[in-house]
Amino acid sequence: MLHRLRPVLILLALALATLPARAFDTAATAAWVYDMTTGTVLMDKNADQPLPPASMSKLMTITMLFEALNDGRVTMETEFAVSSRAKAMGGSTMFLQETDRPTVSDLIHGMIINSGNDACVVVAEGLAGTEEAFAAQMTERARALGMTNSTFANASGWPDPVHRMSMRDLGILAQHLITDFPDLYPVFAETEFNYKDRAPDNRFNRNPLLDLGIGADGLKTGHTSEAGYGLVGSARQGDRRVIFVITGLATEQARAEEAERIVGWAFRQFSEKTVAKTGLRVTEAEVHMGDADTVGLVPAEDVRLLVPALVQDSVTAEVIYNGPLIAPVLKGSPVAELIVHVPDLPDRRFPLVAETDVGTAGFFKRVTTAGKQLYGQYVGSPAS
Repeated sequence: MLHRLRPVLILLALALATLPARAFDTAATAAWVYDMTTGTVLMDKNADQPLPPASMSKLMTITMLFEALNDGRVTMETEFAVSSRAKAMGGSTMFLQETDRPTVSDLIHGMIINSGNDACVVVAEGLAGTEEAFAAQMTERARALGMTNSTFANASGWPDPVHRMSMRDLGILAQHLITDFPDLYPVFAETEFNYKDRAPDNRFNRNPLLDLGIGADGLKTGHTSEAGYGLVGSARQGDRRVIFVITGLATEQARAEEAERIVGWAFRQFSEKTVAKTGLRVTEAEVHMGDADTVGLVPAEDVRLLVPALVQDSVTAEVIYNGPLIAPVLKGSPVAELIVHVPDLPDRRFPLVAETDVGTAGFFKRVTTAGKQLYGQYVGSPAS
């Protein structure tokens, strides 16, 4: 039987949160905002809709190159050839020539800072032989990373009816880059790169947030006439890191203003709170045929979550478990779940474990318990 308990201690702890955040009204056609520290989705607007990602999809090409570095297929000094196809790429470039032999380091900077379409083709051909083969590998790798709404037709984000990504998928990719490549991620915060002094007008990072002093340190802008202006961004303030993805803005200025507004909202509208401490009892569960009738339920680790700074309704919580628990119960075994309901945010779920061991009841207690159950069934049965 599924038991639902309302833990008094949790409700008292959360009573301090007096009010939910009002939803942020973004001008972006699609958006996804995620607090990495607590794993909380703060905004979801058309976040699973596959859309043209423009140059934001270069993050997938960058990921593929980072992974090649990690598994030793290339080094930062590995040189790649430049094909005529790569040289001919229009749009944003790092102005590669066929006689160049850019290193992996050059190409990483060229893709991230210059948004070089030519650099992306060089990487694709260097790793997979052809851009078409590389695009297929990108799609396959995206699926493995949990990006279910992404399909790639090229390495650069060049307009193509097949080339699509959702905002959530871009956020998943950003989290992968931040978490799994800590030594390489700082390149996203670099503001200038000029390969062989060929790009004086294209040497600056297009991320409009990097110089604002708000903790922004990545990731990638994008723009085509079909996609509008978009940005995959991340910022860190104190112990919190926020990832956000926006697209469909009408102008470059609108993108910059909306990105800054989202960062301010994400950090100022929510505060991180510890609502239950590791090992401190939240409530207790009934135990059947045990040497104790109940067992305490405690968090295996601190329960931390974001609470809106302004709320109209109370934050509530409940504990659910399938019970009564059957003895023996081992200390530390997961036996229940704490569900916290925060207004305007998705429910958060945290495992609860047994506070102590509960052994099997002795013979006399087992007989007594069984007798009580039989008596209850007898008394409760209809007269014949």
